[in-house]
Amino acid sequence: MRSIWNGAISFGLVSIPIKLVNATESHSVSFRQTHTVDGGRIRYRKVCELEEKEVPASEIGKGYEDADGSIIPITDEDLAALPLPTAKTIEIVAFVPAERIDPLQMDAAYYLSANGVPAAKPYTLLREALKRSQKVAVAKFALRGRERLGMLRVVDNVIAMHGLLWPDEIRSPQEAAPDTEVTVRAAELDLADALMDTLGDVDLDSLHDDYRTAVEAMIAAKVEGGEVAPETAPAERAGGKVIDLMAALEKSVQAAKEARGEEGEEVAEVTSIKGRKRAAASPKSTGGAGAGAGAKKSTAKTAKKTAASAKKTTAAKSAAAKSTASKSTAGKSTATKSTATKSTAAKKTTKKAAAKKATPRKRASA
Repeated sequence: MRSIWNGAISFGLVSIPIKLVNATESHSVSFRQTHTVDGGRIRYRKVCELEEKEVPASEIGKGYEDADGSIIPITDEDLAALPLPTAKTIEIVAFVPAERIDPLQMDAAYYLSANGVPAAKPYTLLREALKRSQKVAVAKFALRGRERLGMLRVVDNVIAMHGLLWPDEIRSPQEAAPDTEVTVRAAELDLADALMDTLGDVDLDSLHDDYRTAVEAMIAAKVEGGEVAPETAPAERAGGKVIDLMAALEKSVQAAKEARGEEGEEVAEVTSIKGRKRAAASPKSTGGAGAGAGAKKSTAKTAKKTAASAKKTTAAKSAAAKSTASKSTAGKSTATKSTATKSTAAKKTTKKAAAKKATPRKRASA
């Protein structure tokens, strides 16, 4: 790999000569601008506005445009005279946990390669120290005419450096947040969790650029003089349209399961709000093993309730019958007593009457 910068890592009083190489490369297909009439290349030429003629690279310098539009010339000597201790040094300023670095600050990535045999020992020392501390190094360095911030970490057996944006270059996220407050229901979160579980994990190495592959195939076909048959366009997505969130989540879970070959499984162990309301309003079973079990449980409960009600009714009737019988017996007993009393009174009355009749007869005989 070709180095883009040579310098040293400043690790306290230890200096480690290194070479800076790009850790990434672009595989995107690039195009040239052409004249559609004859296919000629369209090129950019650097032209002086005052003389209206093309200027060679040797006559091109730097300048700063002031607020009034005037250009203030800046020479390489002016820049070289500025105090820039990191011009040829990656100066480590701190060691911090990796969690302290906001991913929003991440910029370009580089590999730091030991430059020469003497650099191998201190390079390895720094690498192993980073491994054992489980921290990253924050450093300052200068590249392409400006001072930058960097983060050093270990990748396999190599020290990698990520360029970092300065904290004041990160915009506040507040302006991007929704303007209105929205309440998310528990059922919606449950479906979102189910979708996340269904999509599961992925091997990042298996991901690739489908668009780039299609572009390369189209170019290859044109080179051979043929045409590429257009592929079936993907289904149009909702985009910015207002949709039924619950329905969209349920369909997403189903689609993810089908893509993973799990078509026969249930979509999710979550019932939508509408489904719950319908189930509560209708006593009938909606089918399926779960529904049959629910219907059996419901029938058993109803039978128990009916049996209990019948027992209560029978007990009540029995109690009522006993009460009636008791009253009837009491009534008969009372009637018997009353009849006996009347009979005794009548006998006494008869005896008295007989005694009165007998008395005058006795007197008459005398």
